[in-house]
Amino acid sequence: MNFDYNETQLLIAQSIRDFAEQNIRPHIMEWDEAQIFPVPLFKKLGEMGFMGILVPQELGGSGLGYHEYITIVEELSKVDPSIGLSVAAHNSLCTNHILTFGNEEQKKKWIPKLASGEHIGAWGLTEHNTGSDAGGMNTTAVRDGDDWIINGSKNFITHAVSGEIAVVVVRTGEKGDSKGMTSFVVEKGTPGFSSGKKENKLGMRASETAELIFDNCRIPDTNRLGEVGQGFIQAMKILDGGRISIGALALGIAKGAYEASLKYSKERYQFGKAISEFQGISFKLADMATEIEASELLLHKAAFLKEQHRPVTTLGAMAKMYASEMCVKVATDAIQIHGGYGYTKDYPVEKFYRDAKLCTIGEGTTEIQKVVISRNILKD
Repeated sequence: MNFDYNETQLLIAQSIRDFAEQNIRPHIMEWDEAQIFPVPLFKKLGEMGFMGILVPQELGGSGLGYHEYITIVEELSKVDPSIGLSVAAHNSLCTNHILTFGNEEQKKKWIPKLASGEHIGAWGLTEHNTGSDAGGMNTTAVRDGDDWIINGSKNFITHAVSGEIAVVVVRTGEKGDSKGMTSFVVEKGTPGFSSGKKENKLGMRASETAELIFDNCRIPDTNRLGEVGQGFIQAMKILDGGRISIGALALGIAKGAYEASLKYSKERYQFGKAISEFQGISFKLADMATEIEASELLLHKAAFLKEQHRPVTTLGAMAKMYASEMCVKVATDAIQIHGGYGYTKDYPVEKFYRDAKLCTIGEGTTEIQKVVISRNILKD
């Protein structure tokens, strides 16, 4: 088993580092403080092939695998996790849902523009009263001849304002029935479809989060993804891959915080020597490095299973849970190593600290991951 980056991963990592230094790092705090979602940046990422990472080349994508995907999200997140989050949501949720469950006509209609970055994608499952309890959703789609009429709202939706295409899972049957939900594609500009309140968040502030609102929104049946009643089942399969995305995001945050701490600990002198020479600091760095390494191995094992088309639900949940909790711990220790300076916006660890917490919540909380893992290991 080869644990080294392959040539493609090395080239991708270097190209992203160069791109990020030129196009992202100079604007990090500007975007963060003003909650600016930098749409032009994502158009540039699309030109580089990073908005259609898993999309086959014949549909305009890069045709890469999950190992490369982890590398891309990780490297972006080492610089600005907000950008890593948006790239992950666009690729693994909206684009991947259409790619996985759309028919050939639907793929040809929507995937090329998503893969090129011409269109930014959103994905809607969560509602105000149904976070982890997705089966209790209130947003409905009612059949009317060859059309469906959608009413309700989705919240905490990445790219709800700027996204040109949204994949939404809504109720078409009885509440609580896992086969009572269906997936649809809704395009921006459709009458009755709008965005609502933009959330004022603790972290990930350059990644846009807002409501999707449906008021007698009429869409054709040709916008339905897969069979009626399969929406929830589709969503759970999409989230299997999404958990790898959040794990990669967490890995990037942890590496960014660790690298900043390692550098600072060698430069900061107290009592006549670098603070890295004190056991209290060196042990924190040792813990950081070990837990980052463990997270990376878990993630790439999950990626291996995904690429082999083998069951990945349990390991994906493990990787997501471990990496997300790990990145919060690493970011917390990074602040401690920096001391008072770490609490200021002059050093990058302050932002890593704020951004990290989302990883334990988004795409299934840590507690939900434990439910998934425990159910599967007990069943086995």
